[in-house]
Amino acid sequence: MNIDTLKRLIGLVVFAIVQVLILNRVHLFGVATPLLCVYFVLQYRLGEPKWALLLWAFALGIIIDIFSNAPGVASASLTLSAALQPYFLNLFVSHDAEERLRPCIETLGIVSFMYYCLIQVFLFCLVFFTLDLFSFFNWVYWLECVVGSTVLTLLLILVIDSFRRNG
Repeated sequence: MNIDTLKRLIGLVVFAIVQVLILNRVHLFGVATPLLCVYFVLQYRLGEPKWALLLWAFALGIIIDIFSNAPGVASASLTLSAALQPYFLNLFVSHDAEERLRPCIETLGIVSFMYYCLIQVFLFCLVFFTLDLFSFFNWVYWLECVVGSTVLTLLLILVIDSFRRNG
């Protein structure tokens, strides 16, 4: 087992524990839940195999689903985010960038990184809450959950990435 695989495995365990034990219990204003698990997909390096990203994202999602008693909501949302991640990342990375670039504020710049995260987090939250609520009967609540969780998750990702860069 190489060091990158070990780091990803430790990251997977940490993200799963933080999401299941702490963040799933936070409901700001009754609608906004931080879904930090998407950051695991966002920080995947450019140039890595796409199939590996899909497997890691599905593994994290299924672990979160098992311990959250959710029927495939996180695994479906994370797998879709993982499938789209390389394409969205290519929109914000210059063509002469290094091959194994890790997306962060330092490498992409604050504006590009924020847009990259905003698109990914919004799509993740959209799919997550659509599958979770599985109804458009109360579409205002659904929209509040999507927008509130997107904003809260994006702020949390920007703060964490700023500390990782400086730390």
